[in-house]
Amino acid sequence: MENLSSISIFGFMANWSPFFFVFTVMVTVVYFLVTKKWYREFEGGRPITNKESAIFITNMVLIYILYGSPVDLLSHILFSFHMLQMAFGFLLAAPLFYAALPEYLQKYLVGLPVLKQIFAIAKKPLLALILFNGIFSVYHLPVVMDSLKMSAVAHNAVIILLFVLSLVMFYPIFNKVEPRENHMGGLFKMLYIFGIGVLLTPACALIIFASEPMYSTYTDGDAWLSAMELCVPAGTLDSLVGQGMISGPEYFTDSDPIHDQQAAGIIMKVMQEIFFGFMLGFIFFRWYKDERRDEEEVTRRSLEEARIRKEFQKQFR
Repeated sequence: MENLSSISIFGFMANWSPFFFVFTVMVTVVYFLVTKKWYREFEGGRPITNKESAIFITNMVLIYILYGSPVDLLSHILFSFHMLQMAFGFLLAAPLFYAALPEYLQKYLVGLPVLKQIFAIAKKPLLALILFNGIFSVYHLPVVMDSLKMSAVAHNAVIILLFVLSLVMFYPIFNKVEPRENHMGGLFKMLYIFGIGVLLTPACALIIFASEPMYSTYTDGDAWLSAMELCVPAGTLDSLVGQGMISGPEYFTDSDPIHDQQAAGIIMKVMQEIFFGFMLGFIFFRWYKDERRDEEEVTRRSLEEARIRKEFQKQFR
């Protein structure tokens, strides 16, 4: 038995994913080129604000930590880290992109041929809710997840699909593209967030209240080694197995699989409540502010009409 720091035996490539690091840096560079140098090429383009750039950088760092740092490696060893990755990736990183991307860039991206078809789903919010939560729940069925983790291509494809669907799911709430009159009202946005939480609950409950470990890729040595090929170079893994250094996740942790699984479900539920709590607060105060602005506008127009009426009446006295 060793501790989690022993994952260093998998080497630098597995722990720090330099290719994914280069990818995140490239995306960040393109973002700043577009928003600081090329924004005039877009309809309605404007300089990026400090707040938007700070959120984008923070989000890219978060994404690299989740999918490029040792956190990704640990997500294949402990199911609790897997759920931590799911919660922060789909329920925090995805909606943060709406705060980081200026409205003109959002409009351009969702207008691209392929993305236009994908984000058309968001015009039916109930469908967007069902698609993400349905696929998320199906993905976490033991037979599905264990099978997907046997193929890097299939597993990565499903993770990308879920991330895209999470962007689509949050589009009706946070997008800056649709005209204001096409947005859901503040109350409906709050109910929408509540609906996401309700639909996520069955998957969390299944994981928390299971009487035994459900996923062989976290308990069975052979299945686990096959799943580790998703993030560890084949040569490194074969060498470690050949030397008899590792045979299963128990080498890295004393955590009982069933307790780890229960902790994973609790983490997902608690993180969801925290993130959604902030979202609900944001939506409520923005709704209140908009309603107040509308009331002030109605009052202003009423006073203006009264003034014009009074001026008109004076002309006939």
